[in-house]
Amino acid sequence: MKEKASGAILHLYYGVWEEENVITRTASLTNAGKEPIYIEKFLSCSMDMMDRDLDLISFTGRHAMERTAERIPVQHAKVEIGSTRGTSSHHYNPAVILCEEGADETHGSCIGACLVYSGNFVAAAQKDQKNQTRFQMGIHPTNFCFHLEKGEAFDTPQAILSYSGTGLTKLSQQYHEIIREHICRGAYKHAKRPILINNWEATYFDFNEEKILKIAEQAQKLGIEMLVLDDGWFGKREDDNSGLGDWFVNEKKMNGSMAQLAEKIHRMGMKFGLWFEPEMISEDSDLYRAHPDWAFAIPGRVPNHSRNQLVLDFANPEVVDHIYEQIAAVLRQGDINYVKWDMNRSLCDIYSDSMVWQGNVMYDYMLGVYDLLERLTQAFPDMLWEGCSGGGGRFDMGMLYYTPQIWCSDNTDAVDRIRIQYGTSFAYPLSTMGAHVSAVPNHQTGRVTDMNTRGVVAMTGAFGYELDLGKLSEEDKTAVREQIKTYHEAASVILKGDYYRLSNPFEAEYGAWMSVDEEKKHAVVGAVLLNTHGNHPVFYIRLRGLAPERSYRDKKTGTVYSGAALMELGMPFTVVSGNYPSYQILLDAVE
Repeated sequence: MKEKASGAILHLYYGVWEEENVITRTASLTNAGKEPIYIEKFLSCSMDMMDRDLDLISFTGRHAMERTAERIPVQHAKVEIGSTRGTSSHHYNPAVILCEEGADETHGSCIGACLVYSGNFVAAAQKDQKNQTRFQMGIHPTNFCFHLEKGEAFDTPQAILSYSGTGLTKLSQQYHEIIREHICRGAYKHAKRPILINNWEATYFDFNEEKILKIAEQAQKLGIEMLVLDDGWFGKREDDNSGLGDWFVNEKKMNGSMAQLAEKIHRMGMKFGLWFEPEMISEDSDLYRAHPDWAFAIPGRVPNHSRNQLVLDFANPEVVDHIYEQIAAVLRQGDINYVKWDMNRSLCDIYSDSMVWQGNVMYDYMLGVYDLLERLTQAFPDMLWEGCSGGGGRFDMGMLYYTPQIWCSDNTDAVDRIRIQYGTSFAYPLSTMGAHVSAVPNHQTGRVTDMNTRGVVAMTGAFGYELDLGKLSEEDKTAVREQIKTYHEAASVILKGDYYRLSNPFEAEYGAWMSVDEEKKHAVVGAVLLNTHGNHPVFYIRLRGLAPERSYRDKKTGTVYSGAALMELGMPFTVVSGNYPSYQILLDAVE
């Protein structure tokens, strides 16, 4: 399409993915006129739906409690969600669902829309005067005004649209498939992720080489496969007031180079990973003292701090080049197998010395992040990359293109994680969710759950541990060994299988879920009782996705069940005493 007055040319692009039941939509605007064009609003998709009463499901939240499903009817007053924080944010997710009234997991028409973008976004739905619903999604127009000179073009991020006529589960599975097959890349696209131990909740900043090697030694004896060294190994970083931006090894603290530490970890038969926060800078750092102009700050004003840090100007290619060289130099030192990429604050004070046109800064910042990720993933193709933004603050399909898993939330409490992972699963597969067993009382909530429950919940994703192994009882160590054995048996089904939500943990007295492999030969069922009562009866959970004509054997008890009975009548669960008892069942088809 061409506008005669300005000479602007608009191209609309649709990609059709028949097997996944997905249509992608993007648009491109070219300035073919004589004068500059200023784009103030340019969305990725706009859909009109005729004369239908629809509900909008969005995924709201906050830090440490992300992606809670919220369902409201679309009205004549506009319903709008989005983020202007520079990231997709903890508070809303760029994935929404429009569905007919009464639609549930197995019934009803549902339309999904997900934006492949990690920065500011907006999604809105509204009825017009004739009760037609218009839905739109794309880059948020706030703090956005893109400048196009003659001959230049601007491309919107892709929106991924999908439809299910049989409820929410099928819609989720279609998104899981498109993400696993066509968004995630790299050596770990389909590979089982190593079971890791992260030292953060065991040591925080208080560690040295001796402590790290002790954790690795304890982990190796339990069967854990990788140690991840979190925040505090670089620069002058003893707390969160200094060091960000100085990506060189603190050899005094680590008693040598990173190559030496990595070699010691590898000699134990384990992989080794590192934490980075590439987009941030501390004022107490060599980098800031050399380049204070590289941090976002409005001239003449004191910049706003969060977590005692500022944000680097990734709209400036010189900044991106410098951070790339620093990180690449560390990763070349030794055999590093994993990188956790963190980002612990929102963007503000948006101003860039490198740019004449300031309206581009937020968008160009995001392109700078993508550029750095692309260069690093290409330079280190065998690396496992995990995204993180204060936990789940940038959990979106844009980041999954570079990092095949994302730390689901900084909240590791098993009960809260059931609800966080439930909301996340509507758009994102289990293979993308970083999930760890942590210490009790939990460091975020103070809640106490037993080791079995923490393991059952954490196995609903990319599995690992985040606690002080030296404080575990012998009973808990035995439980850890058993969990690792179980995960090796079940990982393929959990990470690649069709996923089913068996309850809504915000409403039901239990959280329950399951995964089934493509041939319907193997299934993994998880459940946690959220409320217990005196003289609690046996309760039944109806399973899904099995072959009704087959019989299935519980690998632990040997009990054989009819597939039809498990789906029509349900699997019986006997209530045991205690707080939040949990259940994990591996089912194999009887040949």
